[in-house]
Amino acid sequence: MSFQITTAMKEQYNATIQVLMQQKESRLEAAVRVETGAFGRNEFFDQIDSTAAVKRTTRHGDTPLISTPHLRRRVSLGDYDWADLIDTFDALKTVADPEGKYVTNATYALNRAKDDEIIAALIATAYGGIDGSTSYAFDTTNKQILHASTGMTLAKLLSAKQKLDQDEVDPEGRFFLIGSKQLNTDLLNTTEVKSADYNTVKALAQGDVDTFLGFKFIRSERLALASSVRYCYAFQKNTVVLAYNSNIITDIGPRRDKNMSTQVYAGMSIGASRMDEKGIVQVQAYEP
Repeated sequence: MSFQITTAMKEQYNATIQVLMQQKESRLEAAVRVETGAFGRNEFFDQIDSTAAVKRTTRHGDTPLISTPHLRRRVSLGDYDWADLIDTFDALKTVADPEGKYVTNATYALNRAKDDEIIAALIATAYGGIDGSTSYAFDTTNKQILHASTGMTLAKLLSAKQKLDQDEVDPEGRFFLIGSKQLNTDLLNTTEVKSADYNTVKALAQGDVDTFLGFKFIRSERLALASSVRYCYAFQKNTVVLAYNSNIITDIGPRRDKNMSTQVYAGMSIGASRMDEKGIVQVQAYEP
């Protein structure tokens, strides 16, 4: 065989494109209240607060008038865009058509943006009132569990549950948003190997179950990490609203201003806001 035979060897290229590992779906959209059909820059949601009944002490007395407290929260909507170009002549030179994979990749990016909006809304200053100018700050005094130089512990989970219970937060639809280190390392290392709690946490880490202490656990790698502190959250579903002007839309078409390159576009218009300070507890975990 000639030593120059390598010159005649051919190269084989696969006709598929692989989308690399990433978070694909929104993990939090199903964990909050979703409102569709929003219009304009801001959407307002009306609320009523709790009242107290009056015990009757006299016969034929006046009927008491209970003034129901009315409140309002504002959700400000913002637009998200994603686009990329496929040159007309480049498309003729590639084995695989990238259009479909670009749409898939764009959808994944926008789904992660939904989670970012929701996470930000958990403790961001919320706005409401008649015209949306009244501010509502997150309650750092009563709704925050400090890291105390420790990771996530069973005691912190129990404390978060207690804080929600004390405010009569609906036990249905409770979620715990947590990072992978807190779930897979901290909790497994802070419970006794022989205990029922350890077995449940182990099942959580393995994905066999997703509920513990009344919380449905959601793992996210998008939680803020600052100064070696990971910010996790216990919350009830109706505490946060995700509003849509438009859910994800996609379009593929030529761009005449770009030498007829094909543009793959995806976009959405969404906003999120905290509706009730009582329904959220921030749980800090030390993560060196």
